[in-house]
Amino acid sequence: MDFSVLRNLISRYCVGEENWLDSRTVYIGQKEPPPGAAAYIPQRYPDNRIVSSKYTFWNFIPKNLFEQFRRIANFYFLVIFLVQLIIDTPTSPVTSGLPLFFVITVTAIKQGYEDWLRHKADCSINECPVDVVQQGKAARTQSHKLRVGDVVVVKEDETFPCDLVLLSSSREDGTCYVTTASLDGESSHKTYYAVPDTKAFRTDREVESLHATIECEQPQPDLYKPLGSENLLLRGATLKNTHHIYAVAIYTGMETKMALNYQSKSQKRSAVEKSMNAFLIVYLCILISKAVINTVLKYAWQWSPDRDEPWYNHRTENERQRPVIRAFTDFLAFMVLFNYIIPVSMYVTVEMQKFLGSYFITWDEEMFDEELGEGAQVNTSDLNEELGQVEYVFTDKTGTLTENNMEFIECCVDGNVYVPHAICNGKPEDDATDAPTIYLIHLWILSNYVCEHEDLFFRALCLCHTVQVKEEETVDGIKRGFHQGRPTSFYISSSPDEVALVEGKQLCVSDKHGEVCVTGVFELLHVLNFDSVRRRMSVIVKSSSGEYLLFCKGADSSIFPRVVSGKHHVSDSFEGLRTLCVAFRRLSPDDYQEACLLLTQAKLALQDREQRLAQAYDAIERDFVLLGATAVEDRLQEKAADTIESLHKAGMKVWVLTGDKMETAAATCYASKLFRRSTQILELTKKRTEEQSLHDGNYREVFLEVSRNCSAVLCCRMAPLQKAQVSTNPLRHHKVIVKLIKASKEHPITLAIGDGANDVSMILEAHVGIGIMGKEGRQAARNSDYAIPKFKHLKKMLLVHGHYYYIRIAELVQYFFYKNVCFIFPQFLFQFFCGFSQQPLYDTAYLTLYNISFTSLPILLYSLVEQHVSMDTLRRDPSLYKDITKNSLLRWPVFLYWTCLGLFDAVVFFFGAYFLFDNTTFTSNGQMFGNWTFGTLVFTVLVFTVTIKLALDTHHWTWINHFVIWGSLLFYVIFSLLWGGIIWPFLNYQRMYYVFMQMLSSGPAWLSIILLITISLLPDIIKKVLCRAMCPTPTERAQVRLHTLTHIQIHTHGCCKPD
Repeated sequence: MDFSVLRNLISRYCVGEENWLDSRTVYIGQKEPPPGAAAYIPQRYPDNRIVSSKYTFWNFIPKNLFEQFRRIANFYFLVIFLVQLIIDTPTSPVTSGLPLFFVITVTAIKQGYEDWLRHKADCSINECPVDVVQQGKAARTQSHKLRVGDVVVVKEDETFPCDLVLLSSSREDGTCYVTTASLDGESSHKTYYAVPDTKAFRTDREVESLHATIECEQPQPDLYKPLGSENLLLRGATLKNTHHIYAVAIYTGMETKMALNYQSKSQKRSAVEKSMNAFLIVYLCILISKAVINTVLKYAWQWSPDRDEPWYNHRTENERQRPVIRAFTDFLAFMVLFNYIIPVSMYVTVEMQKFLGSYFITWDEEMFDEELGEGAQVNTSDLNEELGQVEYVFTDKTGTLTENNMEFIECCVDGNVYVPHAICNGKPEDDATDAPTIYLIHLWILSNYVCEHEDLFFRALCLCHTVQVKEEETVDGIKRGFHQGRPTSFYISSSPDEVALVEGKQLCVSDKHGEVCVTGVFELLHVLNFDSVRRRMSVIVKSSSGEYLLFCKGADSSIFPRVVSGKHHVSDSFEGLRTLCVAFRRLSPDDYQEACLLLTQAKLALQDREQRLAQAYDAIERDFVLLGATAVEDRLQEKAADTIESLHKAGMKVWVLTGDKMETAAATCYASKLFRRSTQILELTKKRTEEQSLHDGNYREVFLEVSRNCSAVLCCRMAPLQKAQVSTNPLRHHKVIVKLIKASKEHPITLAIGDGANDVSMILEAHVGIGIMGKEGRQAARNSDYAIPKFKHLKKMLLVHGHYYYIRIAELVQYFFYKNVCFIFPQFLFQFFCGFSQQPLYDTAYLTLYNISFTSLPILLYSLVEQHVSMDTLRRDPSLYKDITKNSLLRWPVFLYWTCLGLFDAVVFFFGAYFLFDNTTFTSNGQMFGNWTFGTLVFTVLVFTVTIKLALDTHHWTWINHFVIWGSLLFYVIFSLLWGGIIWPFLNYQRMYYVFMQMLSSGPAWLSIILLITISLLPDIIKKVLCRAMCPTPTERAQVRLHTLTHIQIHTHGCCKPD
């Protein structure tokens, strides 16, 4: 047993370590301090083992059973099963126990298999090889054996095994480059720096000789509040463009930030599941009402002495003296008799339908992307039908609607516009040289043509970035750095904007000056990294002449308030483009020393580091001189406009949430047909103050009222939201908008789609979250419910797959309740003819197998392959999506219709058989039908009616439909013949012996079966014919058009025969 938790608590409260929660001391190489040093208190930390599985071999059965019986339906049938075991009930415990066992077993196997896959994944991660410096050399060990304080050697393209502090690097400047795609979704390269005091230790022996401690904070899950963000390498990130590094482990195992961010997603429940639960409550009330009515009527019937129980079953005096207990026992017996009205097998059928149906998305070849080599992915199958109910679509812009493939368009310096040779990702466009009035120039020119601001502007573009040069590399399955089969160099950066700027700077033209030359040697002193709050980045450099310069680039909204001159230099021609402003400031030696002091103090702070860094950046980045601005363009994704247009026709409202400025985002909206030139644009702008917030009731209601009446909404400049409105993490600003719409009075179904880590919050918040497998990594795709390669695939996912999923599961749910009403209501009516004696109408085998075998497979197959209209029709006519929105097929009127239809059919089954066979002999030897023959006749009509009813509802017939539907009826007949035709040795009594054969030997029985089936199905057929003729839905009109077109094509094909 591990007493580390108890030991830590004692240390905190008894030993007096008041700051225990705030910091920890890590001894590099696990070396104890020398004698005479401060008191050394060894601390125990977890090993580096990652555990994402839920169960173990020992707790699987009890834990899984506990979780399954928390579901109300399973618990209800468990209680019924126990009642059957405890008291004398009219049916065998097998009738409830076997279906319950089937459901529990299937679910346990499914969950056990999923957890076994998690165990395998954990094992593969925990057994990964890791190089650890021991006794002056690198020794290989397994990842789970790492301990806090171990010095680890990580080589290029290897993943960090735990959270590490960078000690030294193979690069002389002590830097390394990292991709964090598996952690925060960003696939771009980020720069990290070694601790200045240790970056000179570059060999195994030098690192082994290091005696030092690291004072760091306790583990925190926030990825954006790391200990020294430029020094801390997080588990899951990958080393790039660096041969090797030395780093010390400070957080291991389940204390790493990646493990602490294993947040269990809040369980999303679909509208269909909520309807199922509501219907289940109604049927539970019906069940209790039936039991109460029968109990009361039983005692009313037996009130008179001459209607007491027969002499061979007279109540004892003890029973007569305890009427309350006897009445309660009878109530429970009636509950057991009628409990089959609750379809326990519906839940397992729904789970199987969702699980198997999700493969249709992953198998869809039209949603496969050749460039990525991947297709759509389903991360959860619980929300398949929700894809057919979407009313609001919230989408990111960059990387979702656009390709996130930046192209440098132009730049403006001192009022002069520079237009580059058209390039994208380092590859010149074929038609670029034919562009009028633009000519190609190179980087060398006489410097007397270049003014000071132009020189500083291009120096800023050369210096203020994190771009690196890289050879061949594979990112997310895509090879980069190959041109015509040969390796070439290419740029890598933390942002595609930076790559576009550096590429664009290489090939520039001027409208009047000619070629630009930028030369000089600079020493990079500090990098003030970009973050989503500041929306800018800066560098402090020292020129060869000893001058200190601060270069900054960022969004205009973050640069302009800090500029003291030069605003007029930005060109008005940048409207609709992504704009970055470039500014600079000369620093005196005293200014530089003050900036160094502020940065050092902030980076070494153990508490409030993020806040102190922000204050330091704010103090340094001021009094700028604006040099100019750059403009880049992000191409619209293929068929993005067609997809948005189709979503509009389907009745969905599309919202674009972006941090770009209004002009850039509006240009994308016009290009994607979200806005049209004839669209009336309403701009809602508001200066934010400390008191104004969307959480304020008045503002929220006004905003919702306006936005609900708009066909499309564009939300811009969302990154600098007031922190009190969202949270301490500004990346969650999208979540507020989604939450507002979800909480509105209509409670619409929302869908959020994005490609970056900053989109994860809204993806998790929306009813359905979809991630794009984009260039910003896979964080959005991993945290989503569904992942697709491109935005265009959203059209088919919603209009086709979502439509089919909802139609299928809606029919499944209604059909299950319908067939169980048909099944159990005759049992209720039978009690009026047997003196409320709790005599079952059906045999035990029929009670047990009705929902498991006789009627389960046809509806399961229907819910997997039914297509009420073709895929092409759904794609051509997106308006058909409106027919199924707002849970239209599971509304209360539809539910009542199915319930009433089941009651009507049940009355026909029972009273039809009763009146046709009353006081009549049918067999050749003059025998009359007994109660088991009567029950078997009713059950036969029941099975055939509900199965043929499903066949009439089927529009898409395949060979497997025929096999399952008619095969299930054949199975019932064969089973009944065998069950009643053989004397089974394991049965104590066999009341069904020869009953089924005797029934089939009677001609009137055959006639009655056919007649009752026809009468039962006739009302539903008449209703469908009248509705289609008098008030057809758009879907029914589409079915008629498709049928007519098919008929014409067949007729034409038959008439046009060759001579």
